[in-house]
Amino acid sequence: MKNLVFYLLILIILGSCGNSGNGELIGVQNRKPFYQPVPYGMVYIPLGSYTMGVSDQDVPYSQVYEAKTVTISAFYMDETEITNNEYRQFVYWVRDSIARLLLGDIFPEDFLVEENRKTGEIYEPPFLNWNKKIDWNGEEERETLEEMFLPEHERYFRKKEIDTRKLNYEYYWVDLRAASRKDFTEEGNPEAASLANRPLGLKDRSVYVRKEVINVYPDTLSWLFDYSYSYNDPLTKKYFWHPAYDNYPVVGVNWKQAKAFCVWRTQLLNSYLTSRNKKGEASASEFRLPTEAEWEWAARGGYDLNPYPWGGPYTRNEKGCFLGNYKPLKGNYIDDGGATPIIVAHYPSNDWGLFDMAGNVAEWTSDAFHEAAYNFTWDLNPNYTYNAKESDFPTLKRKVIRGGSWKDIGYYLQVSSRTYEYQDTAKCYIGFRCVQYYLGRQKGDNPARASHVYQK
Repeated sequence: MKNLVFYLLILIILGSCGNSGNGELIGVQNRKPFYQPVPYGMVYIPLGSYTMGVSDQDVPYSQVYEAKTVTISAFYMDETEITNNEYRQFVYWVRDSIARLLLGDIFPEDFLVEENRKTGEIYEPPFLNWNKKIDWNGEEERETLEEMFLPEHERYFRKKEIDTRKLNYEYYWVDLRAASRKDFTEEGNPEAASLANRPLGLKDRSVYVRKEVINVYPDTLSWLFDYSYSYNDPLTKKYFWHPAYDNYPVVGVNWKQAKAFCVWRTQLLNSYLTSRNKKGEASASEFRLPTEAEWEWAARGGYDLNPYPWGGPYTRNEKGCFLGNYKPLKGNYIDDGGATPIIVAHYPSNDWGLFDMAGNVAEWTSDAFHEAAYNFTWDLNPNYTYNAKESDFPTLKRKVIRGGSWKDIGYYLQVSSRTYEYQDTAKCYIGFRCVQYYLGRQKGDNPARASHVYQK
């Protein structure tokens, strides 16, 4: 014990002699400055306050639009809904990842990175080598990758196609809300901590890690399932894959798939930033689905009390042209210029540069749907989440969708209109877009423009 005290005194004395700002508290030095660039395809949404839920009508008289003043922090948001071609990049990445894992069994030196050549560190599990291209027609490769394709008895006209049922994306996330409840022991009491011979609060963090395995392929059959007595066969066969629809919003994606896309997009960007910064210090704020309050704030575009993203009170401009893709008249879908979803950014944006916040396709948000959510959520960045399990009742799997779609009447185009769909269902009229939280000091204006003014 005396020796331990002696060594501690030596460490204290030596530490006090180091270059530590002459004994003053100056913080950790030589940290790299951080600048958050505007993510590609996103626009800055400034922080602000608004009256959430204002509406001049409540069609079902369900009282789910109670007015409430809330404050929203700044964030970035996709200019448009995620398109078919953008989502296809996710599908291809999952497909190629599975192929590299299979090829890694026979060509480990080509498709797997198992060791850090500089430090000798062994990676377990190994990283995938994305610099090596896949030869899908190679003799050994073709035999190894055969299991990724449909079995012969399931092929139509002998066409060899990827079995989309195997395109599963596996990821992990940390349940911070569970950790925040501070139930740090197995049984949730201090006595258990003493029996386990560890202090209360030092429970293994792995208990808060959740694993998800999500099939990423869109449900193209939703065009037929949602409208049984309608000829939507061409859209079922072509909408997701044909180049004619590349810049159309992706549909047939359920809430879980949209969330998985956000996780993958975050990993994709962080992997690139880490490769640029060898010390691994660079990291981006995560991409995620917008909260219900964020979505409404962004859709309003600065018009606090108006019903539509463009202001209002009408769905046409002064020339009589429609301002969104929806169902304007009984059965007359094309009066606004589109019968089903149309190319993104066809109509003018709102004042913050966001397109199609009303109409075209409805959009998933991160919030669970509850009729009384406005009453019990906080007035600063309100958010109501619930991680529903497969065994939960269907009412616990409801997620808020916003914005209305090509098949909805004008009422659902209002920025305050809210409805829901179930998290494990995919619809041919629901898509999504991502947001990214703005880190650091937030301004009520575009940060790039504000810094430019300051430099002058």
